[in-house]
Amino acid sequence: MATTVTTSTEGKVWGGGNEPLKASYGKLMMWFFIVSDALTFSGFLASYGFSRFKFIETWPLADEVFTHFPFMHGVPAPMYYVALMTFILIFSSVTMVLAVDAGHQMKKDKVAVYMFLTIIGGLIFVGSQAWEWKNFIKGEYGAVETKGGSILQFVDKSGKRVALHEFAVALPEERVQHKRSNGLWYEDEPALTSVSVAEVVAGFKANENVLVRSEKIDQTTKQKIVLSREESLAHLESAVSVIEGANLKQNEYGNKLFADFFFFITGFHGFHVFSGVVINIIIFLNVLLGTYERRGSYEMVEKVGLYWHFVDLVWVFVFTFFYLV
Repeated sequence: MATTVTTSTEGKVWGGGNEPLKASYGKLMMWFFIVSDALTFSGFLASYGFSRFKFIETWPLADEVFTHFPFMHGVPAPMYYVALMTFILIFSSVTMVLAVDAGHQMKKDKVAVYMFLTIIGGLIFVGSQAWEWKNFIKGEYGAVETKGGSILQFVDKSGKRVALHEFAVALPEERVQHKRSNGLWYEDEPALTSVSVAEVVAGFKANENVLVRSEKIDQTTKQKIVLSREESLAHLESAVSVIEGANLKQNEYGNKLFADFFFFITGFHGFHVFSGVVINIIIFLNVLLGTYERRGSYEMVEKVGLYWHFVDLVWVFVFTFFYLV
Protein backbone atom coordinates (compact mmCIF):
# COMPACT_ATOMS: atom_id res chain seq x y z
CA MET A 1 0.00 0.00 0.00
CA ALA A 2 1.37 3.40 -0.97
CA THR A 3 2.45 5.71 1.82
CA THR A 4 0.78 9.10 1.89
CA VAL A 5 1.61 12.24 3.84
CA THR A 6 -1.31 13.33 5.97
CA THR A 7 -2.60 16.84 6.03
CA SER A 8 -1.77 17.18 9.71
CA THR A 9 1.90 16.34 9.02
CA GLU A 10 2.08 18.96 6.29
CA GLY A 11 0.47 21.46 8.61
CA LYS A 12 3.22 21.08 11.17
CA VAL A 13 5.85 22.02 8.59
CA TRP A 14 4.22 24.50 6.23
CA GLY A 15 0.80 25.20 7.67
CA GLY A 16 1.61 28.58 9.16
CA GLY A 17 -1.04 30.50 7.26
CA ASN A 18 0.53 33.89 6.65
CA GLU A 19 3.59 32.78 8.70
CA PRO A 20 5.21 29.81 6.92
CA LEU A 21 8.14 28.25 8.79
CA LYS A 22 7.01 30.23 11.87
CA ALA A 23 8.28 33.45 10.29
CA SER A 24 6.24 36.47 9.32
CA TYR A 25 6.24 37.87 5.80
CA GLY A 26 8.44 40.77 6.90
CA LYS A 27 11.08 38.48 8.40
CA LEU A 28 11.14 36.28 5.30
CA MET A 29 11.63 39.28 3.04
CA MET A 30 14.45 40.53 5.26
CA TRP A 31 16.14 37.12 5.05
CA PHE A 32 15.77 37.13 1.25
CA PHE A 33 17.41 40.55 1.12
CA ILE A 34 20.23 39.46 3.44
CA VAL A 35 20.98 36.35 1.35
CA SER A 36 21.06 38.34 -1.92
CA ASP A 37 23.22 41.07 -0.36
CA ALA A 38 25.57 38.44 1.07
CA LEU A 39 26.08 37.07 -2.45
CA THR A 40 26.89 40.58 -3.68
CA PHE A 41 29.52 41.14 -0.99
CA SER A 42 30.91 37.66 -1.64
CA GLY A 43 31.45 38.56 -5.29
CA PHE A 44 33.24 41.79 -4.37
CA LEU A 45 35.52 40.08 -1.85
CA ALA A 46 36.24 37.23 -4.26
CA SER A 47 37.29 39.79 -6.89
CA TYR A 48 39.50 41.50 -4.34
CA GLY A 49 41.12 38.18 -3.40
CA PHE A 50 41.76 37.28 -7.04
CA SER A 51 43.33 40.67 -7.79
CA ARG A 52 45.49 40.53 -4.70
CA PHE A 53 46.73 37.05 -5.58
CA LYS A 54 47.54 38.18 -9.13
CA PHE A 55 49.49 41.26 -7.99
CA ILE A 56 50.79 39.89 -4.70
CA GLU A 57 54.29 41.31 -5.29
CA THR A 58 53.11 44.93 -5.44
CA TRP A 59 50.14 44.80 -3.05
CA PRO A 60 50.36 47.39 -0.24
CA LEU A 61 51.00 46.24 3.33
CA ALA A 62 48.04 47.11 5.55
CA ASP A 63 50.31 47.71 8.55
CA GLU A 64 51.98 50.53 6.63
CA VAL A 65 48.82 52.06 5.20
CA PHE A 66 46.49 52.24 8.20
CA THR A 67 48.78 53.64 10.89
CA HIS A 68 46.87 56.75 11.95
CA PHE A 69 45.08 57.30 15.26
CA PRO A 70 43.15 60.47 16.21
CA PHE A 71 45.15 63.04 18.23
CA MET A 72 48.30 60.92 17.87
CA HIS A 73 49.88 62.46 14.77
CA GLY A 74 53.28 61.01 13.99
CA VAL A 75 52.88 58.11 16.40
CA PRO A 76 52.87 54.77 14.53
CA ALA A 77 49.78 52.81 15.59
CA PRO A 78 49.23 50.18 12.89
CA MET A 79 45.70 48.81 12.83
CA TYR A 80 44.81 50.22 16.27
CA TYR A 81 42.07 52.54 15.08
CA VAL A 82 40.63 49.95 12.68
CA ALA A 83 40.48 47.49 15.58
CA LEU A 84 38.68 50.11 17.69
CA MET A 85 36.17 50.73 14.89
CA THR A 86 35.52 47.00 14.64
CA PHE A 87 34.99 46.70 18.40
CA ILE A 88 32.50 49.59 18.39
CA LEU A 89 30.48 48.06 15.54
CA ILE A 90 30.41 44.62 17.18
CA PHE A 91 29.40 46.17 20.49
CA SER A 92 26.50 47.89 18.70
CA SER A 93 25.33 44.41 17.72
CA VAL A 94 25.23 43.53 21.42
CA THR A 95 23.07 46.54 22.21
CA MET A 96 20.78 45.58 19.30
CA VAL A 97 20.37 42.08 20.78
CA LEU A 98 19.44 43.64 24.11
CA ALA A 99 16.92 45.91 22.35
CA VAL A 100 15.26 42.92 20.66
CA ASP A 101 15.16 41.02 23.97
CA ALA A 102 13.61 44.02 25.72
CA GLY A 103 11.03 44.18 22.94
CA HIS A 104 10.05 40.56 23.55
CA GLN A 105 9.46 41.53 27.17
CA MET A 106 7.46 44.62 26.08
CA LYS A 107 9.77 46.97 27.99
CA LYS A 108 9.53 50.19 26.03
CA ASP A 109 12.11 52.21 27.99
CA LYS A 110 14.81 49.55 27.69
CA VAL A 111 14.17 49.18 23.96
CA ALA A 112 14.62 52.94 23.54
CA VAL A 113 17.88 52.99 25.54
CA TYR A 114 19.46 50.09 23.68
CA MET A 115 18.32 51.40 20.29
CA PHE A 116 19.87 54.77 21.13
CA LEU A 117 23.19 53.11 22.03
CA THR A 118 23.08 51.16 18.76
CA ILE A 119 22.56 54.38 16.80
CA ILE A 120 25.49 56.05 18.59
CA GLY A 121 27.74 53.07 17.78
CA GLY A 122 26.75 53.21 14.12
CA LEU A 123 27.38 56.95 13.89
CA ILE A 124 30.82 56.58 15.49
CA PHE A 125 31.70 53.85 13.00
CA VAL A 126 30.57 55.87 9.96
CA GLY A 127 32.44 58.93 11.22
CA SER A 128 35.56 56.85 11.86
CA GLN A 129 35.39 55.41 8.36
CA ALA A 130 35.13 58.92 6.89
CA TRP A 131 38.18 59.98 8.93
CA GLU A 132 40.08 56.92 7.68
CA TRP A 133 39.15 57.75 4.09
CA LYS A 134 40.42 61.30 4.59
CA ASN A 135 43.83 60.10 5.75
CA PHE A 136 44.03 57.48 3.00
CA ILE A 137 43.24 60.07 0.31
CA LYS A 138 45.58 62.71 1.75
CA GLY A 139 48.54 60.37 2.24
CA GLU A 140 51.48 60.94 4.55
CA TYR A 141 54.82 60.41 2.86
CA GLY A 142 54.28 60.69 -0.88
CA ALA A 143 55.92 58.69 -3.66
CA VAL A 144 57.11 58.90 -7.26
CA GLU A 145 55.67 57.05 -10.24
CA THR A 146 57.86 55.88 -13.13
CA LYS A 147 57.06 55.59 -16.83
CA GLY A 148 56.24 51.92 -16.35
CA GLY A 149 53.76 52.70 -13.58
CA SER A 150 55.97 51.52 -10.71
CA ILE A 151 55.71 53.29 -7.36
CA LEU A 152 58.96 54.43 -5.70
CA GLN A 153 58.87 55.25 -2.00
CA PHE A 154 61.69 56.71 0.07
CA VAL A 155 63.34 55.49 3.27
CA ASP A 156 66.46 56.28 5.29
CA LYS A 157 69.28 53.79 5.79
CA SER A 158 67.49 52.28 8.81
CA GLY A 159 64.44 51.51 6.65
CA LYS A 160 62.19 54.23 8.13
CA ARG A 161 59.87 56.00 5.70
CA VAL A 162 60.87 59.53 4.67
CA ALA A 163 58.35 62.09 3.41
CA LEU A 164 59.10 63.88 0.15
CA HIS A 165 59.09 67.34 1.69
CA GLU A 166 61.81 66.26 4.17
CA PHE A 167 64.51 66.03 1.51
CA ALA A 168 63.15 67.67 -1.65
CA VAL A 169 65.03 70.81 -2.73
CA ALA A 170 63.17 73.94 -3.80
CA LEU A 171 64.12 74.85 -7.37
CA PRO A 172 63.55 78.16 -9.19
CA GLU A 173 61.07 76.63 -11.61
CA GLU A 174 57.65 77.85 -12.60
CA ARG A 175 54.94 75.22 -12.24
CA VAL A 176 51.66 75.79 -14.04
CA GLN A 177 48.65 73.54 -13.59
CA HIS A 178 47.44 72.29 -16.96
CA LYS A 179 43.76 73.20 -17.36
CA ARG A 180 41.41 73.08 -20.29
CA SER A 181 41.60 76.86 -20.48
CA ASN A 182 45.37 76.85 -21.16
CA GLY A 183 45.80 73.54 -22.98
CA LEU A 184 43.95 70.82 -24.80
CA TRP A 185 40.22 71.17 -24.24
CA TYR A 186 39.75 67.49 -23.37
CA GLU A 187 42.56 67.27 -20.80
CA ASP A 188 42.54 68.63 -17.27
CA GLU A 189 45.48 68.07 -14.91
CA PRO A 190 44.74 67.48 -11.21
CA ALA A 191 45.95 69.90 -8.56
CA LEU A 192 49.71 70.37 -8.43
CA THR A 193 51.60 68.38 -5.79
CA SER A 194 53.60 70.11 -3.04
CA VAL A 195 56.89 69.24 -4.79
CA SER A 196 57.86 68.42 -8.37
CA VAL A 197 59.74 65.42 -9.74
CA ALA A 198 62.79 67.60 -10.40
CA GLU A 199 62.80 68.83 -6.79
CA VAL A 200 62.55 65.26 -5.48
CA VAL A 201 65.39 64.03 -7.71
CA ALA A 202 67.60 67.01 -6.81
CA GLY A 203 66.98 66.50 -3.12
CA PHE A 204 67.66 62.77 -3.40
CA LYS A 205 71.01 63.38 -5.08
CA ALA A 206 71.96 65.88 -2.37
CA ASN A 207 71.04 63.55 0.51
CA GLU A 208 72.98 60.30 0.56
CA ASN A 209 71.09 59.01 3.60
CA VAL A 210 67.92 58.55 1.54
CA LEU A 211 67.22 55.39 -0.47
CA VAL A 212 64.45 54.27 -2.80
CA ARG A 213 62.13 51.49 -1.73
CA SER A 214 60.39 49.50 -4.43
CA GLU A 215 56.70 48.66 -4.30
CA LYS A 216 57.61 44.98 -4.72
CA ILE A 217 57.55 42.73 -1.66
CA ASP A 218 60.27 40.24 -0.84
CA GLN A 219 58.32 37.01 -0.32
CA THR A 220 60.97 35.74 2.07
CA THR A 221 61.01 38.67 4.50
CA LYS A 222 57.48 39.94 3.66
CA GLN A 223 58.96 43.44 3.46
CA LYS A 224 59.31 45.82 0.53
CA ILE A 225 62.67 45.73 -1.27
CA VAL A 226 65.05 48.63 -0.54
CA LEU A 227 67.31 49.48 -3.47
CA SER A 228 70.97 50.43 -3.30
CA ARG A 229 72.04 54.00 -3.95
CA GLU A 230 73.05 53.23 -7.54
CA GLU A 231 69.82 51.32 -8.25
CA SER A 232 67.81 54.15 -6.69
CA LEU A 233 69.35 56.75 -8.99
CA ALA A 234 68.76 54.52 -12.02
CA HIS A 235 65.06 54.11 -11.17
CA LEU A 236 64.58 57.83 -10.54
CA GLU A 237 65.69 58.60 -14.09
CA SER A 238 62.36 57.24 -15.34
CA ALA A 239 60.23 59.16 -12.79
CA VAL A 240 57.40 61.08 -14.41
CA SER A 241 55.10 62.23 -11.59
CA VAL A 242 54.78 62.76 -7.87
CA ILE A 243 51.96 61.02 -6.03
CA GLU A 244 50.56 62.24 -2.72
CA GLY A 245 47.86 60.05 -1.21
CA ALA A 246 45.51 57.75 -3.06
CA ASN A 247 42.56 58.05 -5.42
CA LEU A 248 40.98 56.03 -8.22
CA LYS A 249 43.89 56.81 -10.57
CA GLN A 250 46.98 56.87 -8.35
CA ASN A 251 48.08 55.23 -5.11
CA GLU A 252 51.25 56.16 -3.22
CA TYR A 253 51.03 52.95 -1.18
CA GLY A 254 51.41 50.53 -4.09
CA ASN A 255 49.14 48.85 -6.63
CA LYS A 256 46.31 51.08 -7.89
CA LEU A 257 43.74 48.28 -7.62
CA PHE A 258 44.11 48.29 -3.85
CA ALA A 259 42.74 51.83 -3.67
CA ASP A 260 39.94 51.01 -6.11
CA PHE A 261 38.78 48.03 -4.10
CA PHE A 262 39.22 49.87 -0.81
CA PHE A 263 37.03 52.79 -1.84
CA PHE A 264 34.39 50.59 -3.46
CA ILE A 265 34.01 47.82 -0.87
CA THR A 266 34.43 49.87 2.30
CA GLY A 267 32.26 52.59 0.76
CA PHE A 268 29.56 50.07 -0.14
CA HIS A 269 29.65 48.69 3.39
CA GLY A 270 29.68 52.20 4.86
CA PHE A 271 26.53 52.98 2.84
CA HIS A 272 24.89 49.92 4.42
CA VAL A 273 25.86 51.09 7.91
CA PHE A 274 24.61 54.62 7.22
CA SER A 275 21.32 53.22 5.87
CA GLY A 276 21.03 51.06 8.98
CA VAL A 277 21.57 54.09 11.21
CA VAL A 278 18.80 56.01 9.39
CA ILE A 279 16.41 53.05 9.73
CA ASN A 280 17.34 52.64 13.39
CA ILE A 281 16.58 56.32 14.02
CA ILE A 282 13.12 55.87 12.46
CA ILE A 283 12.46 52.77 14.58
CA PHE A 284 13.79 54.58 17.67
CA LEU A 285 11.36 57.48 17.14
CA ASN A 286 8.49 55.02 16.70
CA VAL A 287 9.47 53.36 19.97
CA LEU A 288 9.39 56.72 21.76
CA LEU A 289 5.98 57.46 20.23
CA GLY A 290 4.66 54.13 21.50
CA THR A 291 3.81 52.81 18.02
CA TYR A 292 4.91 49.24 18.73
CA GLU A 293 3.46 49.33 22.24
CA ARG A 294 0.03 49.95 20.72
CA ARG A 295 0.59 47.19 18.14
CA GLY A 296 1.43 44.79 20.93
CA SER A 297 4.63 43.66 19.18
CA TYR A 298 8.21 44.90 18.70
CA GLU A 299 8.79 42.70 15.66
CA MET A 300 9.97 45.70 13.63
CA VAL A 301 12.89 46.07 16.03
CA GLU A 302 13.73 42.42 15.46
CA LYS A 303 13.63 42.80 11.68
CA VAL A 304 15.94 45.80 11.63
CA GLY A 305 18.12 43.88 14.10
CA LEU A 306 18.60 41.14 11.50
CA TYR A 307 19.87 43.74 9.03
CA TRP A 308 22.19 45.28 11.62
CA HIS A 309 23.72 41.92 12.55
CA PHE A 310 24.28 41.20 8.86
CA VAL A 311 26.10 44.52 8.39
CA ASP A 312 28.31 43.71 11.37
CA LEU A 313 29.07 40.24 10.07
CA VAL A 314 30.02 41.58 6.64
CA TRP A 315 32.46 43.99 8.28
CA VAL A 316 34.18 41.07 9.99
CA PHE A 317 34.94 39.62 6.54
CA VAL A 318 35.95 43.01 5.09
CA PHE A 319 38.20 43.62 8.10
CA THR A 320 39.79 40.20 7.67
CA PHE A 321 40.39 40.52 3.92
CA PHE A 322 41.67 44.11 3.87
CA TYR A 323 43.47 44.51 7.16
CA LEU A 324 44.51 41.13 8.54
CA VAL A 325 45.26 38.72 5.69
